[in-house]
Amino acid sequence: MITKKNFGKAPNGEEITLYSIANANGLQADVMNFGAILVNLYVPNKKGKKADVVLGYDDIKKYYKNGCYFGSTIGPLSNRTAKAKVKIDGKTYKLPVNDNANNLHSDADAGLHKRVFKAKADEKKNAVTFSVSLKDGELGLPGNRDFTVTYALTEDNGLEITYTGKSDKESLFNPTNHSYFNLRGHDAATIEESTLQLNCSGYTEVEDDLIPTGKIVPVIGTPMDFTKPEVIGKRIRARYPQLRLAGGYDHNFVIDGANGKLKLAGVLSDKKAGRTMEVYTDMPGIQVYTANFVGRHLGKEHVMYHRRNAVCLETQFFPNSANDKNFETPVLLPGKKVTYKTVYRFI
Repeated sequence: MITKKNFGKAPNGEEITLYSIANANGLQADVMNFGAILVNLYVPNKKGKKADVVLGYDDIKKYYKNGCYFGSTIGPLSNRTAKAKVKIDGKTYKLPVNDNANNLHSDADAGLHKRVFKAKADEKKNAVTFSVSLKDGELGLPGNRDFTVTYALTEDNGLEITYTGKSDKESLFNPTNHSYFNLRGHDAATIEESTLQLNCSGYTEVEDDLIPTGKIVPVIGTPMDFTKPEVIGKRIRARYPQLRLAGGYDHNFVIDGANGKLKLAGVLSDKKAGRTMEVYTDMPGIQVYTANFVGRHLGKEHVMYHRRNAVCLETQFFPNSANDKNFETPVLLPGKKVTYKTVYRFI
């Protein structure tokens, strides 16, 4: 079932609509056409009690800034790109410099998370598709590009997010969703007591500026090892150089056996909440970010958000994959549509 309501206006005055997608089991996702953002995600626990498990805002005006990218669709390039430059077909393209000397999430003010999308609801598929276009050269990348983001709820309690991209010139497309999850509810104090398991035996090592070195490091014997369920906060303060660089977890993990098909990447669970979330993706990596750089933000229901009260599980190509020859490049070939899918499934 899909319902909709007005959610205010974008900075340019366009009307913003909030679409509520619900299934028969009480799962509900609220998404809006500003930034194709996931605003609310109501999930029943094993006793049927619902909680909104993603951080966000009640007021559209707070999304005008949204420096933490709450719930956002990130693109066309997610994560960090070294020296804010990429080379495509032998030509160098400059991206906005917005993270020291690097680029982060395409553009803080003009990335996909700040665009007004066209929206189309599909009652039969219980889905809403958002579409947007970028002109050749916009955000520093070549090609007249068309992107879509589709949110769908399944009857087995999956929130499916499907991205498509198409360009008339060779370009790049590495989208992700930047939702912050806390299975106890967006108003819970910490994520450190929740448990995480990742089907990842390696991660991409980073330098001081959190740009990957190009090395994939085995997790075994380190605080990065989530191959078995581990409490997130158990080792987050360990004197491990990679954790100290990022102030916690802010690393891309390499999904074992990634081959372009939908695979289980990880499982987030919380016994106290009575909720478990599986993450499936056909992308090769998953960025685990424990909200290390989130300062005090007044969020939904007058809740004050802060450092480490949620975790992002961002499916993606590896950071700086546009430049690193060791990584698969998220290339967008002329006239060839690419499709990526991620599923957050609650059990």
